Amino acid sequence: MTRFGRATALSGSSPLRAAALWLTLSAACWGIGTAFSKQALAEIPPLTVLPLQLAVSLVFLAVAQHVTSDDQALAMASPPRLARLGVLNPGLAYALSLVGLTTITVSLSVLLWALEPLLIVGLAAWLLRERVSAALLGLSAVAVGGMLLVVVDAGMGGQAAGIALTVAGVACCATYTVATRRWLPTAPSTLRVVAGQQAYALGFAVILFVAATLIGGRLWPSEVSLAGWASVIVSGVLYYGLAYTFYLTGLRRVPASLASAVFYLIPVFGIAAGTVLGDRLEPRQWLGAAIVIGAVALIAVQMARSPAPTVSRSLEASGS
Repeated sequence: MTRFGRATALSGSSPLRAAALWLTLSAACWGIGTAFSKQALAEIPPLTVLPLQLAVSLVFLAVAQHVTSDDQALAMASPPRLARLGVLNPGLAYALSLVGLTTITVSLSVLLWALEPLLIVGLAAWLLRERVSAALLGLSAVAVGGMLLVVVDAGMGGQAAGIALTVAGVACCATYTVATRRWLPTAPSTLRVVAGQQAYALGFAVILFVAATLIGGRLWPSEVSLAGWASVIVSGVLYYGLAYTFYLTGLRRVPASLASAVFYLIPVFGIAAGTVLGDRLEPRQWLGAAIVIGAVALIAVQMARSPAPTVSRSLEASGS
C-alpha cells in the first residue's frame, strides 16, 4: 500500500466518515476552482483553457505519484476501461458545458447541473441496484431548494441550444460517476485512475482544439496577464487534479447515490470563493447556503451511521 493509501485508511475511525471528508474536499476544490476558472476564461477562450488546465493537472498528478511512491508510468495509470472514461468526463462533459455556457447564464447553468445528483441516484438504483432511501430523496430535495436560493437571479435566461448542450454534459458526468463506481473498487490506485482518465481527456481536448482551429476559430489569445496564467494553474490543480482525486477516493467507499449529494455543495463553495474575490452575497443566498450545508450534513450523518452490510452490498452490486 502506498503512503497515500495508508493516509486514506487512517484518515478517520470510520471509513464512511473518511469518505464524507474526501467528498466534501472534492466539492470545495470544484467550487473554488470554478472561481479561478472564471478568471482564466476572461482572458483565454474555453477550448484553450480546457487542455491547459488538464495539462497542469497531469503534471500535478505525476508529482503526486512520485511523492506517494506511486510513480509508475501514466500509460499504466489504470485499467483501460476506467481510463477511457476520461473522454466522457472531464473531456466531453466539460467541452459541452463550456460551449453551452456561451449562450446561457451562469445561474441557469448551475441550476441545470443540479440535475446531476438526481440522475446519478436514478442510474445507480437502475444499473448498480443501489437502495435509495426516502430520507436521501427528501434531503436531496431540500438541498435543491437551498441551491435555488443561492444561484437564482432575476436575469436568468438562456437559449434552447445552450440548455441542450449543458444537459448533455450533465448526462455525461452522471454516466461517468456510475460507470466509475462500477469498476473503481478493482483498481489498485486512485491516483493512477485519475491520471489515466485525465490523460485521455487531454487527448480529446487537444483534438477539439486542433479541429476548432482548422475550422477557423481564433483560440490562442494575443496576450495573457500573469493573473490569467496563475488562474489557469490554480484551477487546473484544484478543479481537476485535487477534486477528482478526492472524489474518487470517497467514491470507493460509498454508494454512488450517496456520493452524489456532495454536488449540492459546489455552488456554495464557489460563491464563498467569489466573496473572497470581491462578490457580495444577498441575505437569501446566505439562507440558501445554510439550507444546503444543513441538508448535506444530515446526509453525511446518515452515511456515517450506515451499517457496514449496506456498503458491502453496494460493493457487491458494483462488481468489486
